[in-house]
Amino acid sequence: MSSMAKITHPRQQINGEILPQPCPHLAEFLSNNGSKPFRALQDCLRVKPPGGRASIRRDPKEVPRCGACGESARPRLYACITCAAVHCHVPSGPSHAAAHAFSMPPGHEIAVDVDRAELFCCACRDQVYDRDFDAAVVLAQTAASTLASSATSAVQQYAPENLRKRRRIDYKPWIPNLREQYLVGKNSSPLNGDVSDLPWGLRGLNNLGNTCFMNSVLQALLHTPPLRNYFLSDRHNRYFCQKKSNADNAAKKIAANTIDGGGNKSAARVCLACDMDATFSAVFSGERTPYSPAKFLYSWWQYAANLASYEQQDAHEFFISMLDGIHEKVDKDRRKPESQGNGDCCVAHRVFSGILRSDVMCMACGFTSTTYDPCVDISLDLEPNQGGSAKTGSTKSSHSCNGEADCMNSSQNCGVSTLMGCLDRFTRPERLGSDQKFFCQQCQVRQESLKQMSIRKLPLVSCFHIKRFEHSSVRKMSRKVDRYLQFPFSLDMAPYLSSSILRSRFGNRILPFDGDEHLCSDFELFAVVTHTGKLDAGHYVTYLRLSNQWYKCDDAWITLVNENIVRAAQGYMMFYVQKMLFYKASEKPGPA
Repeated sequence: MSSMAKITHPRQQINGEILPQPCPHLAEFLSNNGSKPFRALQDCLRVKPPGGRASIRRDPKEVPRCGACGESARPRLYACITCAAVHCHVPSGPSHAAAHAFSMPPGHEIAVDVDRAELFCCACRDQVYDRDFDAAVVLAQTAASTLASSATSAVQQYAPENLRKRRRIDYKPWIPNLREQYLVGKNSSPLNGDVSDLPWGLRGLNNLGNTCFMNSVLQALLHTPPLRNYFLSDRHNRYFCQKKSNADNAAKKIAANTIDGGGNKSAARVCLACDMDATFSAVFSGERTPYSPAKFLYSWWQYAANLASYEQQDAHEFFISMLDGIHEKVDKDRRKPESQGNGDCCVAHRVFSGILRSDVMCMACGFTSTTYDPCVDISLDLEPNQGGSAKTGSTKSSHSCNGEADCMNSSQNCGVSTLMGCLDRFTRPERLGSDQKFFCQQCQVRQESLKQMSIRKLPLVSCFHIKRFEHSSVRKMSRKVDRYLQFPFSLDMAPYLSSSILRSRFGNRILPFDGDEHLCSDFELFAVVTHTGKLDAGHYVTYLRLSNQWYKCDDAWITLVNENIVRAAQGYMMFYVQKMLFYKASEKPGPA
């Protein structure tokens, strides 16, 4: 319904600060009723505990529910100031509060949040602000804090000394009686295995038939800190998602039957985020026996039908496909626009999405064309050998590993590439060939040009993919590059940022970019996906760093390994997480 779409208020800028323009519905409400209704709300405010957030006072036994759908667990419930009707509102979703405002005469647009005591315009679907109402909230908070402090002082003054001490330090541990012990044993089950053997959540994954590529990536993602925190905090509830999806499919089926008489069948439901949530629940359940991610594999096959087979697949291709599947489903459900690299549309992009900057400079006049592209990983070419090309998988100087011990010994006897060297080559200016001449907007002709890549925005988790598989369309053959790559456990990404590249290009005359002061460029390694063997008959293994120990995840087998084993491994994908996370307030004006 177009009339219920969210209205974005224009902003005015005063002394560099962006302030919201007054809501027209609030202004009309105040002109007709004045601020008396807001002052009357002061008697309905409750602040508990003292110093906490204000809310609307109600009977403790009363559970507020939406008058339209009866829901009490929606994100927000709002009470109309004019008629006190309570309705729900879901950001970027259905809003019975907005429907109530549009169905009633003018004056029912302004409501108050039942749990937060904040004003809300149901027509604009946005928070609104009034000075008198905010003053009433502050007054209620101050009164509650004063009352609590005076009550505490009275207790300390008149209560006996033994009573005062007991109130402050008395603690009685719970000792269950026989009935409570019976109920606990009946309604719970003990954890299997010794939890001290392996870190919590570290569980083997069964190979379902050449699925080591999937198991290796899943192990890395299951222990990616921001992703793990997201799913374990129930941010994506698969039961609610399934219920919503079934309702949507039922509505589509009814519409399809109405249009074509029932000949159109609704597509099968595929939600990789739901299957990821189920996998997290299974892995972190405390069970130690290997887990079979068959449901996840089947859902991925449905999403990527061209890769649905029991043949060996590329782990990097699976990683990209899986993130795209999570992004596509969650982004569609939330009805948000594409992220444009900002990583604000789904958990996959919030964790892994960064922004690459590409500068193409005309060598004739110096004109520079800049483009920005979102990315979820960075693919790097191996450095060339000291006397040859980087693509030398069959030479003696290449690093070929038949086992962990052999890998450790041979890595010390040959020239090796480094991850920092690959990043240096990635961000180094590159002269484009004559067949790639750049059309200069200033010269109005195609000119020789230089191209330089840099990283404009770092993701929370940086994934580096090493290009080890070569595919030649001329020779019609493929091969693997078995060259050893050194990678650090701690990585500073500052030299590869766009701000650093531009300052170096212009002699440090460029000021820091906006947001650089809150940017953490220090990363630490927590997962390495390796590939051993040939291109068409290899095996993927993941090394995970948990509780300052390294573990080798080889499908169903989990073993503790020394860090030297990890350093000598033939890295294919490396996962680094930021050491420190900086939080900043939302750019939308709102209450503190």
